Amino acid sequence: MKKTVSIFSSLALLAGVMAGCGPQDEAKPKENENEGKTEVSEDGMPPKPEKLVVWEDVKRGVALEPAIKAFEEKYGIKVEYKEVEMATKQRDQLRLDGPAGTGPDVITVPHDQIGQLVTEGLIREIQVDQSVLDTFTESSIAAQMYDGKLYGLPKAVETPVFIYNKKLMDKAPETMDELYQFSKEFTKGEQYGFLALWDNFYFAHGVIAGMGGYVFKNNNGALDRNDIGLNNEGAVKGTEYIQKWYKELFPKGIIGENGGSAMDGLFNEGKAASVMNGPWAFQGMRDAGIDIGVAPMPKLPNGEPVKTFMGVKGWHVSAFSKHPEWATKLIEFITNEENAKKRFELTREIPPVKSLINDPLIAEDEGAKAVAIQSQYAIPMPNIPEMAEVWGPMATALQLVANQKAEPKQALDEAVKTIKTNIETNHPSK
Repeated sequence: MKKTVSIFSSLALLAGVMAGCGPQDEAKPKENENEGKTEVSEDGMPPKPEKLVVWEDVKRGVALEPAIKAFEEKYGIKVEYKEVEMATKQRDQLRLDGPAGTGPDVITVPHDQIGQLVTEGLIREIQVDQSVLDTFTESSIAAQMYDGKLYGLPKAVETPVFIYNKKLMDKAPETMDELYQFSKEFTKGEQYGFLALWDNFYFAHGVIAGMGGYVFKNNNGALDRNDIGLNNEGAVKGTEYIQKWYKELFPKGIIGENGGSAMDGLFNEGKAASVMNGPWAFQGMRDAGIDIGVAPMPKLPNGEPVKTFMGVKGWHVSAFSKHPEWATKLIEFITNEENAKKRFELTREIPPVKSLINDPLIAEDEGAKAVAIQSQYAIPMPNIPEMAEVWGPMATALQLVANQKAEPKQALDEAVKTIKTNIETNHPSK
C-alpha cells in the first residue's frame, strides 16, 4: 500500500524539409551567419529527428507500443523505449545518463519527484496548447506544475476511495454522517463498520483538507513553503473528527507501523464492512474472496468532499534532450484520448482524461470509475522538496491524537513548529 481523462490537436505533417539536398560544401553557411539560430520548418517545428528515446515503467511497455507505432506512422520518427523502474531508478539513472549524452528524451516519474528533478536541472518546462491542457482534469494538470510552470503531462492517477464488502453493506453511503451511524450500529466484538489509517497523514489529509486545512498554500501553481495550514482552524476540526472515530469506533490495532496489515486482515477476513484504501488493494481483496464495491469517499459533515491526496504518473521531457519540441509532441500524442484508453485496457492504469470518465470502458469498471471521480476532488501531493519534512511530524501528531495522548490543537502546533524548523535546516532559503 502506498501513497501513493486527452484530445490531441493534430498538426499537419512536415512538408518540404530540405535535408541534405545538395553537397555539404554548398549547404554550409557563411561563417557566423546563422550562429545562435535554430532551423524551423513551415509549421514552426524544428526538423524531425531520426529517433526519440523513451523510458517507460517496468511491465508497462505493452501499453506504450501501440501509441509509439501510431506516432511513427503519423510523423515518420522512430521511437525506441526501454523499461526502467519508475519510482527511483529513472531519476537516479538520468542523473548519470543525461549529462553523458546517453539518456532518453522522455521519462516517466511520480509527480511528487518533479520539484527535485527541476531543482537538479534534469527535466525542462514544456509548452502545449490550452486545448491539450483542457483534455485533462484540473487536479492532474496541477500535479504537473512546479513554481507556476508546466513540466509534464499526466498519464495515470491513483487516490484512496471507499471500498466495502457487499455482503455486509448494501451500498456505499453518501455522507460520513450516514457511515458513522452505520458503524455505531454494526461495530461490536470483532466486527467494524468502517476502518481507515488516519494516523497516517497520506490518508488523514483527505479529512484535514476537506475541513479546510492545507499543507502549503497554492498560489497559482506555486506552492509557498512558508505558508503551512496544518494547524489552522480547519485542520484542527479535521483532526478532532479523526480523533472521534479512534475514540469511539476504531480498534487500537490499526495504529502505527503495522496498522495497514492489521486493517487489511480485518477486511479480508470479513470482519470490517468498509475501509478507505487505494486501487492497489483491489486485487488482494478479491483474491481473499471478498465481493467488493467501490465508490468515491462519502462527503464530510461540513458538506465538502474528502480531499484525498492524489498521486499522478506523468511524462516529462529530459533537460538533456536535443529534440525537446518533438519530445513534447510525443508526450502530447501518447496521452491523447485514444492512447489513454488503450493504456487503461492493457494496464488498468486510470487516465485523468475528462472525456473518458463516462466512457463505458471505465464507467462499467466500478473501481476505475470511483478513482476517476474521486480524483476530481483530490489534491496532488505537494511536489516541492520541502514535502519530505511533513510526513514524520504529522505522523507523530496523528498517532498522539489517535492514542488519546494529545489534543489536536496541541499536537498540530508542535508538528508545524517541527516542520518549519526542518525546512529551514534542510532546505535553506536561496
